[in-house]
Amino acid sequence: MPVASIGTTEVLRALQPAWAKIPETASRLRTRIEAVLDWARVNGYRQGENPARWRGHLDHLLPARKKVARVKHHAALPYRDVPAFLRQLRQRDDVDSRALEYLVLTAARAGEVVGAAWDEIDQTERDGWTWVVPAERMKARREHRVPLSRAARAVLEQTPRERRQGPIFAAVSGHTIWKYLRTLTDTATVHGFRSAFRDWVAEQTTFPRETAELALAHRVGDDVERAYRRGDLLAKRWQLMEAWARYCASFPTAGANVAWIRGGARG
Repeated sequence: MPVASIGTTEVLRALQPAWAKIPETASRLRTRIEAVLDWARVNGYRQGENPARWRGHLDHLLPARKKVARVKHHAALPYRDVPAFLRQLRQRDDVDSRALEYLVLTAARAGEVVGAAWDEIDQTERDGWTWVVPAERMKARREHRVPLSRAARAVLEQTPRERRQGPIFAAVSGHTIWKYLRTLTDTATVHGFRSAFRDWVAEQTTFPRETAELALAHRVGDDVERAYRRGDLLAKRWQLMEAWARYCASFPTAGANVAWIRGGARG
């Protein structure tokens, strides 16, 4: 049907069958529909309000996600087990291992890592390399600068120089990296490494909460606070990511549950 004729009725017809059964998928679908209709309006293909908008519109017609499904947190490998996990992961020589190692070291989301491209790596910063993730690939739709620790940079430098263009981790997708992790351990999810990083910051360091939250690309403070704080604490986050990389390279702590990786190294 013409994009100009899509209204609230059509959006609800698409969303309602899945809203109660698979709310996470339905919520993502609503976000995609909203983005497409916003694009269509800006480019002159339709006019008026976006019928897929949540706040002030669909929130009056559909129950909130937390009311239709209990929130299920991603299984996370305890941060004490991360060094042992990475130690064994580094014994493998394949692109999936390097993508997963880079994800752990940067505390990034899977979608941000699998879409990473060489033209996003800024090598002009005085303190080192920075990975600039464009807004369209970020959950909050804001550009995010990631200071790369020496260990994260080393992952990138393992790529042969002649291949340093286009995607960094070619042929890796969110689905393949999830399947790959399942061959290594049953006790963690890809997203759960972000939780391990956050727990480590809170329990083992004195870095401020805001620094950790910005490293995870979370919104910090209310609208007024964000209006006055325009910076992203890049220098402090550089120190934080270097500390995290050092911890990841440390020997397992006493009492850690080593997450043994299944199978041998792949050629």
